[in-house]
Amino acid sequence: MNDHLSVSRISGPEQQFDRIRKRVGAILAPAVFLGILALPLPSLTVPAHRLAAVFAMVVVLWVTEALPLPVTALVGPMLAVMLGVAPAQGAFAPFANPLIFLFIGSFILSRAIFVHHLNERIAYSVMSWKIIGPRPMRILFAYGAIAAVTSAWMSNTATAAMLLPIGLSLVAFMEKESDINPKFGTVMLLTTAYGCSLGGLATIIGTPPNVIAVGMLEEFVGVRISFLEWMSFAVPVALVLLVFLLLYVAWVGAPGIREIPGTERIIQQRRKDLGPMTTGERSVLIAFGVTVALWVMPGVLPIVLGADHPFAVGLAAAVPVSVAALIGTTLLFVLPGGGDGGPALTWKEAAGIDWGTILLFGGGLSLGGLAFSTGLAEVLGRGVTGLFPISSVVVLTYVSAGFLIFFTEAMSNTAATNVMIPVIISIAQGAGVDPIPPAIAASLAASIAVMLPVSTPPNAIVYSSGRVPITSMIKYGIVIDIVALAVIPTIVLLFLG
Repeated sequence: MNDHLSVSRISGPEQQFDRIRKRVGAILAPAVFLGILALPLPSLTVPAHRLAAVFAMVVVLWVTEALPLPVTALVGPMLAVMLGVAPAQGAFAPFANPLIFLFIGSFILSRAIFVHHLNERIAYSVMSWKIIGPRPMRILFAYGAIAAVTSAWMSNTATAAMLLPIGLSLVAFMEKESDINPKFGTVMLLTTAYGCSLGGLATIIGTPPNVIAVGMLEEFVGVRISFLEWMSFAVPVALVLLVFLLLYVAWVGAPGIREIPGTERIIQQRRKDLGPMTTGERSVLIAFGVTVALWVMPGVLPIVLGADHPFAVGLAAAVPVSVAALIGTTLLFVLPGGGDGGPALTWKEAAGIDWGTILLFGGGLSLGGLAFSTGLAEVLGRGVTGLFPISSVVVLTYVSAGFLIFFTEAMSNTAATNVMIPVIISIAQGAGVDPIPPAIAASLAASIAVMLPVSTPPNAIVYSSGRVPITSMIKYGIVIDIVALAVIPTIVLLFLG
């Protein structure tokens, strides 16, 4: 799962750039707001004109992070109410969208996995397989696969934070005990960040842009995408990109040595240190398994029983993805495994989830809904298609993906998706093409930001180790970006076009 992280981990020139960016935003945001309000825009209604000023200011604040991103997400609807664009009930209703509760439930499940160190047990168990052994190349492949699979189901920040110490200890041992290629350590740590970003593409809950795209397509287009339907095209995207990543880093950072005896003993010892599986870990596995089953079954049953079978239809209506997530979350507070004989998770532990991302999602839905209800989205769509005639869903899908890939290198992918998905949908509708492929491709592309430390939380965490030069992150990251620009739209169009 992908979530935004403050760049406080970054130091030196990057930190100086961040301070300048925030100062510029603090001046530019109100100037843009007042400037657009003062402009004569006869093509817009009064509410749409005022919303355009709010929307532009929010974009500036999100890009520059002059205010914390979640605060900006609240400022947008607040100003919309104050300027008479919408009543408070309408502006803030999206914060109670059912997908908000999918976020909350999946974040709490992810938190439980982290609290009980279940992710570490899984990582060490996989890396201790005999087929991997003391071979650096196989360790690298297993390490990247663990990053991708884990981040498909839990926070990519937590996944990167968990995997980095493992990677650092293994790299330190390999460098001490052999003449391994110095680049191998760099690419292994980068695989942590890149694997987390790519793995998040695979499921709806893997990264916030996925949920945003699903929510906005349902809200503005009336198309509902099930958990299994998302995986049907997103898993192939993630797999293709992951295979390329592993082959690419294995090529540029080839270890130059076949085996390093003793590596497997470190992994076995770390696994042994975790001790036997606890009651809490078993409870988390049960809650997580029940949730995943409920997420997937509404997509499987129509295939097995038939689309019109009463049970299949009834389950889909009674247990949407948000309710399934809440069922799993509730189990965490019922099943045993906590300290002093308590439940597997306490509310104090659960409250440590990323509430900021939840507010970001609500704020984005609010502004997107207002853009459609005031007619602003339609005007933007007509304006863009007038400047750049787009009559093909193929062209729009590739352009949307390319824009989001590079836009999110310097901006939160959650904020960028909130801004761009409504615009992409309106452009598609204005051009008379299917909005689903370009919106989906854009949301997947938004999570590919891998060039800079500030692009994603895993990048920041890995960069903070001091073992990854920023030049290496840019050099290898731009290759991943270019390949993703080719792969994502192609596979999306193949499955959805």
